[in-house]
Amino acid sequence: MNAFHSLGASERKALAHVLLKRTVSTDPLLQLEKVATTGQRVADAVARIGGSWAFIAIFLTMLAGWIVLNSASPGAFDPYPYIFLNLLLSMIAALQAPVIMMSQNRQATTDRRLAAHDYEVNLKAEIEIMALHEKMDALRSGQLAAMLDKQQEQIDLLTKLLARSDLVRSA
Repeated sequence: MNAFHSLGASERKALAHVLLKRTVSTDPLLQLEKVATTGQRVADAVARIGGSWAFIAIFLTMLAGWIVLNSASPGAFDPYPYIFLNLLLSMIAALQAPVIMMSQNRQATTDRRLAAHDYEVNLKAEIEIMALHEKMDALRSGQLAAMLDKQQEQIDLLTKLLARSDLVRSA
């Protein structure tokens, strides 16, 4: 039992699943989504939207519209050098960057949990394969012993037949 306690948590979990004949294969993404907070879901949505080509296209369209609107009209509320636009862009960047970093941190945590789960599944599969190899070796050994016994019986029968044929010839 001392060897069991020296194993890591993943190894103990996989071994326990093998001994209890339970599956390890659950979907860890569903478990992670169940415990995700509203802030984490918002961060994921912001990262998903902010990292898309649609966002870039819409953003560039809005920038071009802002520049055209403030350059063409005589009563522009933000004339060139577009100081208010710079302020808005800075505020968006200041808020968007940490939110995207939160989402990336969450994704890294998810990736680590998925890797640990994959390790547990692979370890359990390896243990099961080793058990199957042992069973196959035991079956093969049993079959080999049975074949050797039958072969010995055949040799004994042949020996008896040869002894009888020698007796018949000598008589």
